[in-house]
Amino acid sequence: MNTFFGKTRPGAAHMVGKTKVELPILYLRDDHFALMYTADPKRVREILPSKNLHPVLMPNGRALMAVAAFNFLETSIGPYGEVGVVAFTVYGKKPLPLVPALMESRYNGFGSVVLHLPVTKIIARDSGRGIWGYPKFCTDMEFTVSPEFKQVELSDKGKHILTMRVPNQGALKRETRDMVTYTVKGNELIKTNIGQKGTSRQCMKPSDAELVLGEHPMADTVRFLGISGKPMMSRCFLERGAILPAGIAVEKNVTKTAEYAGSDYEGTHRVVYR
Repeated sequence: MNTFFGKTRPGAAHMVGKTKVELPILYLRDDHFALMYTADPKRVREILPSKNLHPVLMPNGRALMAVAAFNFLETSIGPYGEVGVVAFTVYGKKPLPLVPALMESRYNGFGSVVLHLPVTKIIARDSGRGIWGYPKFCTDMEFTVSPEFKQVELSDKGKHILTMRVPNQGALKRETRDMVTYTVKGNELIKTNIGQKGTSRQCMKPSDAELVLGEHPMADTVRFLGISGKPMMSRCFLERGAILPAGIAVEKNVTKTAEYAGSDYEGTHRVVYR
């Protein structure tokens, strides 16, 4: 029987400092949950690294973005936490409104530009920066997992960044579409197709969803984007696996997005079950 992870090993070795990382990185089991918001399209365009990247627009003319959390329970580089702020885009021809949002990675050129991607583990930070150009920095994270909701509280040496709660509600959906990211490494735009397989609950205008922003450069980015007061959709995975390979350069001489480097420390990764 062919399995999702069956043909991923042996992989290719990459040195990150003095540590060897085998690609693709395997995410064997995680809790992934996210809230999607609309944002000011002009401000989203301002922070995109290439003029060939176009914001995904909704019918009301607003751009689509998300805050996404990953409680990585078992991976090939060990357990850790990760939270991302992303803007959904299409690379290449300017798209029509809504269609890319519905098709996601099945729409040609669709992908999320990663604006911030804090993690709890130094090796995750260093490999993410060095191999893909992900704008990672180290933080502390506390995840709360219950049958009713999933939550993450994110802080940087005691300074609150954000707290996000996503209710476990909505229609069940089997997910096999790649998660596609765009990042900047050096002066190159890197496209990475992350394979994933799992089952999620997706809900339009979810009740009991919450995003509380602190005083921090990552939170300031979310405010700058002018996000809507309430999320337009939630996504909460019941189970998920993912495969992160090396990316490919699709464009040179792009503008590097604003990046918060953070401090050099191993963060805490705490999980509470209720």
